[in-house]
Amino acid sequence: MLDLTAGNVGLMLAAAGAAGVVDAIVGGGGLIMVPALFGLFPQALPATLLGTNKAAAVWGTAWSAWQFSRRVRLPSRRLMGAMLAALIGSALGAWLATRVPAGAFRVALPLVLGAVWVYTLWRKDLGHTHEPNWAPHVEAWWATLLGATVGLYDGLFGPGTGSFFVFALVRGLGWDFLHASAAAKRLNVATNVAALAWFIPHGHVAWALALPMAVANVLGSTLGTRLALRHGSGFVRVVFLVVVGVLILKTAWDAWGSWVV
Repeated sequence: MLDLTAGNVGLMLAAAGAAGVVDAIVGGGGLIMVPALFGLFPQALPATLLGTNKAAAVWGTAWSAWQFSRRVRLPSRRLMGAMLAALIGSALGAWLATRVPAGAFRVALPLVLGAVWVYTLWRKDLGHTHEPNWAPHVEAWWATLLGATVGLYDGLFGPGTGSFFVFALVRGLGWDFLHASAAAKRLNVATNVAALAWFIPHGHVAWALALPMAVANVLGSTLGTRLALRHGSGFVRVVFLVVVGVLILKTAWDAWGSWVV
């Protein structure tokens, strides 16, 4: 059981709202919600906290995906295969997570994120213009491969999934940051649904907390989506660099902090 005092719930609603803003722009809302859950409810089972996070975040992500769809034209048919692949990949990754130790991922992740950050900073033109690299049928296959790969990572380990989706679409398909962020929301919905297909039947969602968090997350998502649409790809790129930079610091501390101490 979670200690659902007014203070704890209020702090979690604030965290869920802030996470919705960040996640709608470029992904990475878990940077805010997951640490808040673990900090405020230290006695709860980790699986319950992760399931509660997914149950709240999926609504904000889905709402953001719908808002983007009204203003940003995406090749929906070409993305269907990517969404299905992301869902299957995430489910497979969740199964593998019970059999493969995550230690190697934890140590390597800051280095991978660091390479993404440096490359994005170095290539100042990256993601500013929407110029797809491939013919439609080839793009569909590439998008499906990207969806499966990042989906597998999300189920197996998870941190930075939204940012990896955005970077993969920008670098791999030649999309701008705004289109990539819009598409990443749809793919993230698929991976969240796959995770919830395991968390919900096993009773790892605290609905009394997840539902009000979902409302706050949707409100934050509305604000974040409007900011992204108003300010365009250049703004999304800057937020991407900030979020990935914070991810590098956090994952580096999680992986290597004990060595430093």
